[in-house]
Amino acid sequence: MALIREVRGYEPKIGNDTWLAENATVIGNVTIGENCSIWYNAVLRGDVNAITIGNHTNIQDGVVIHTLYDGSKHPSQTHIGDYVSVGHNAIIHGAIIEDDCLIGMGATILDNAVVGTGCIVAANALVLSNQHLEPNSLYAGIPAKKVKDVTPEQREEIIKRTARDYRTYASWYE
Repeated sequence: MALIREVRGYEPKIGNDTWLAENATVIGNVTIGENCSIWYNAVLRGDVNAITIGNHTNIQDGVVIHTLYDGSKHPSQTHIGDYVSVGHNAIIHGAIIEDDCLIGMGATILDNAVVGTGCIVAANALVLSNQHLEPNSLYAGIPAKKVKDVTPEQREEIIKRTARDYRTYASWYE
């Protein structure tokens, strides 16, 4: 069973039909939507500020999600929208990821960055603090730079399909 722990009076809230791997860790001020999947060794640590995850979103193996403390000079929260796939070993630290995004394996998205709707962030890309990614765009590199637009067909085939596939994969474990 996943480690789900209250911290500082905040107890995680987990939506209907959401699957958590046995060794996923969900701590504190975390809200997870419906039909999500939180995979092996993922850590969602809402001890110092809020983490919210929309519906139909998957947080894959080894992902770390955290924030900056509300009392710090530049606090941050993590908000992840609907139909988002966060790839293996990515780090999301106090960023906003809007709906219909794919965050590649090993990518890092830093505090107060905003990933616009329909974006793909390539594997191992680094999105800097306060960086705002243009919607429906592919970003890659260190630091992440726009490579090209994401077409509606790519959005459906790559982003939406991945989110649907991960719901299917989770059903194998339920």
